[in-house]
Amino acid sequence: MMKPTRRQFLRQTAVTTGALALGPLAAGGQEAAGTPPDMSIARWAGADEAPIADIAVKLTERAMEAIGGMKRFVKSGDVVWVKPNIAWDRTPEQAANTNPDVVKTLVRLCYEAGAKTVKVGDNTCNEAAKSYPNSGIESAAKEVGAEIVYLDRRRFREMEIGGPALKTIPVYPEIIESDLVINVPVVKHHSATTVTLCMKNYMGVVENRRKFHQDLPGTIRDITAFMKPRLCVLDAVRILTANGPTGGDLADVKQVNLVAAGVDIVGLDALGCEVLGHQPEKIGTVVAGFEAGLGQIDYRNKLSLRELEVA
Repeated sequence: MMKPTRRQFLRQTAVTTGALALGPLAAGGQEAAGTPPDMSIARWAGADEAPIADIAVKLTERAMEAIGGMKRFVKSGDVVWVKPNIAWDRTPEQAANTNPDVVKTLVRLCYEAGAKTVKVGDNTCNEAAKSYPNSGIESAAKEVGAEIVYLDRRRFREMEIGGPALKTIPVYPEIIESDLVINVPVVKHHSATTVTLCMKNYMGVVENRRKFHQDLPGTIRDITAFMKPRLCVLDAVRILTANGPTGGDLADVKQVNLVAAGVDIVGLDALGCEVLGHQPEKIGTVVAGFEAGLGQIDYRNKLSLRELEVA
């Protein structure tokens, strides 16, 4: 099995230190004085006819600003991996992949915060040579200096996950060895898990995903615990309401104009469930993450939350 690298060890130490630095919450889930909130929700309140690219950019900027800005997470000289959903050979309008302008904005904010390199990549389900360009993510991220990485299947290495359901699996080392992984999924329906959100998006860092289907809630919980999430950004600019994860029919797409960001992956997934019209307490992946102590389902009462309208 592959042993943790020095960068992995340092990253894990930074995660623990960062978690302690978040500080306590005041009663009722309000943020303590001088402490950035755990989660933000930015909703569009501007003109309905505004270009969707402009909406995505502004929502992402404000959602990140509301949780303390990218400098809360990125240090000068960091190597950052932005992990969107680029799994499918679909256009942005079909909402099967992350909105390209959300990705582009995050890459830019990372560089503005002092990142040395920002990489963008995903282990796609459809052919990457089609999914990357057709999603709009490849060209959008390149515009702001991202390094687009086509994952080489020969480079995956078996790693100890150590979970109750997922013991080992091949993981892409370059993602794990980054100083920060930003998890940025699109909100959408999934035929097997009902929803696919932040936790399930980590399936794009591994190979041999057949292992997950023995126990999807359990294995998704385990890969999430292994990844030790520090920052997730939830793209609900457009959402896929049915026939996921591949989609394809524009009748299944709804423009919601919402972006959320935060440090609590379960809270963000609970919000994503609600956006799709589901009760988080009834979604297996969310319940498994909560029961494992990975975050809070009751994000409104248990987390410090900042909600804002953007125009």
